[in-house]
Amino acid sequence: MTDADPGVALVTGAARGIGAATVLALARSGWRVLALDVCADDAALPYPLGTRDELDAVVKEAGDPASVLSYVCDVRDEDALGQAVDLAERTWGGLDAAIGVAGVIAGGVPLWEMPARQLRSILDVDLGGVISLARVAIPALLRRPQPRSGRFLAVASAAATRGMPGLAAYSAAKAGVTGLVRGLAVDLRGTGVTANAVSPGSTATAILDESARLYGLGSSQEFAWQQPLERLLEPAEIAAALAWLAGPEASGLTGAVVPVDAGLAL
Repeated sequence: MTDADPGVALVTGAARGIGAATVLALARSGWRVLALDVCADDAALPYPLGTRDELDAVVKEAGDPASVLSYVCDVRDEDALGQAVDLAERTWGGLDAAIGVAGVIAGGVPLWEMPARQLRSILDVDLGGVISLARVAIPALLRRPQPRSGRFLAVASAAATRGMPGLAAYSAAKAGVTGLVRGLAVDLRGTGVTANAVSPGSTATAILDESARLYGLGSSQEFAWQQPLERLLEPAEIAAALAWLAGPEASGLTGAVVPVDAGLAL
């Protein structure tokens, strides 16, 4: 991985929101990117997830079809994730960054009233999906010869440190992500591979729209007041932090959770 050739990245949750913005940010910086999304709804969740058309549109917007490819994959399926990693390695010769963005939300009620299927989806996608990505992608990052500079990155949330009504399961999953990257950073000691996370605040995504519905709000814009910047974040702002963490400028960080949250967690 060099300034002239940033390398090869894999991004989950790439059909829309932060994942889509991350694919675009990396592609514009010269990365070759495998953009993953499940492209199917989850019967346990009451809102639509990203679609194949949205994923294809992201890949088209990214430009060079030889440098950005789409791949349909459920992050809950570790074998399928492993096949995606294999594809990236076969296509471009290796993997330099794995970025776990895929996430869902559910709740709006106390934990003990939450349907068990929704609870399982939150834990399996938001935390389990990141764990599975680490299990299949980090070995690929380590297959790069020394001196290597691999990056494992994940999206957490301000909810990892700030309790929010009706979102205990979501908070638990995102707190698990922050603990995971800290543990991975220690496990990766001396390898040249780092592990970090970005912790967004209220960001203009489908997840925030669903959060507004869960709280009975008229619009997700009503979340802006709780952030000191008094506005919602844009997915591109989170993506910019992820792209920076993926690059050589972030070589001194590992085990970090970077708050890009408009001050929400203060």
